[in-house]
Amino acid sequence: MIHILCGLADNAALPSALVDRLIEAADADVGAALACRADLSHAQAVALASRVEESAVRLAHEGRLTTTDIDPATQPRAALALLRERVDSPEWARLLAADPVFEHRERLAACAGLPSDVVETLAADEDVRVVSELALWTTSEVAARLAGHPHAQVRRAVAANEATPPPVLAALLTSEGLPPARHCLVCDREETPFVHDPYCPLDECDLLPGASCDGTHQSTVHETQQLALRNPATPTDAAVRFVDHPSLLLRSALAARPDLPSDVYGRLAEDPHAGVRADLSENPAIDDALIRALAGDLGHDVQRRLAHHPRVPLDVLIRLAGTTKVGAILLPRIAAASPAEVEGLARSPEPAARMLVARRRDLRPEIRDVLAADPDASVAKSIASHPGLAEAQLRSMVDRHGVRVIAKVAANPDATPALLEDLTRYEPPVRKAFREIARHRNATGPALRACLADWQARPLAAGHPALPPQVIGELLTDADPRVVQAAAANPSLPIAMMSALVHRRDRGPM
Repeated sequence: MIHILCGLADNAALPSALVDRLIEAADADVGAALACRADLSHAQAVALASRVEESAVRLAHEGRLTTTDIDPATQPRAALALLRERVDSPEWARLLAADPVFEHRERLAACAGLPSDVVETLAADEDVRVVSELALWTTSEVAARLAGHPHAQVRRAVAANEATPPPVLAALLTSEGLPPARHCLVCDREETPFVHDPYCPLDECDLLPGASCDGTHQSTVHETQQLALRNPATPTDAAVRFVDHPSLLLRSALAARPDLPSDVYGRLAEDPHAGVRADLSENPAIDDALIRALAGDLGHDVQRRLAHHPRVPLDVLIRLAGTTKVGAILLPRIAAASPAEVEGLARSPEPAARMLVARRRDLRPEIRDVLAADPDASVAKSIASHPGLAEAQLRSMVDRHGVRVIAKVAANPDATPALLEDLTRYEPPVRKAFREIARHRNATGPALRACLADWQARPLAAGHPALPPQVIGELLTDADPRVVQAAAANPSLPIAMMSALVHRRDRGPM
């Protein structure tokens, strides 16, 4: 029954009176679905929030509740949600700063604009998780002070805070000018020296695999350096000192920075580990010469990620696309191509070039139509979902390329009802096409019935409003709970049946 009620709570056609009935008996699952409804009245939102605090949190985040609707003493998480949305309530902040539940104080520490006395209370909290959360989000002044905190975990959080002053980040990166940390999460719990077993059998242990401390808190210091290197506020002159560091993770973090001198990028391009060179290859700051050099790098993932570089020369990109799996997405350089470049790519003798530009969805009709008639299946597959293609063009693609393009043809927003029905009858069946048809706005009852035979498409088809009401009703007893929930959420479900289902929950367990 719970899947039916969750589906009904999602159903956009559910009458307001039945929404009220669901609110009266909502549990966390049903409440979560109800909280997503765009048509909840303010009174319904307040009633739901008073029953299910998880729902109150979402409603507060979305601005559908105010301070007059929430009692911070009994609904602390909802109150915190409002504070996270920068609702000014110093009294709430002071109350929650003394909350005995550390998770509530931790969430409070992430809120902006807290009163100074609340910040001081949180900075002195006995739980390091609360202080660390404050360090991650607090102001420049407070972050600078917390950089000298005796616990290494707090310093780690300061290193990730982009408001931390650059000289402080440099000090965290190099450990120069700061007093040594006295504690870390490892030595808080274990006698040192200690290295945490990566395959630790303890279910409740939350130490990271390989976490270690020999008195210098080395694993936390390493994480602090990694976060500082990824922090854009860290000074370049402090960061470049890590170009030859023995840690792969630190060199990789350095390789992603957009503010390094060209000679440092050159040294990183010769790094012995392909992971560093792959991180470098996506860096928008590297120049054309380095891009061309990395284009010949056969290290793992270097060429694929280079293809995603926003300024990769088109000739390099075409070569990469012909030899590397770059992913079936619109690449940044193709998205930024000029009209002249688009036309050149569309008329290129290289299928890879035509395939890349065919992934755009803003092509001029004459270019789109040329690509739609392309003899290469990879090009046709890329263009098949482009809006504006006529039914005859889509059918011609299927005739030429068969199963290789059917799923993409089925995903075309202009695919006609007749075409979609025909695609469900194609032999051999293309299972991915059923999923596309099941979510298509033009899908008909017969097409959706065919989709019900595929286990992945079945839940999608069950929620499609074109499915006949009788079939929707039958699916409410399906063995697959996903199908049941989708059918209950179907706006074509008769209101009488909705009412019967809502009232049925009174006669049995939810």
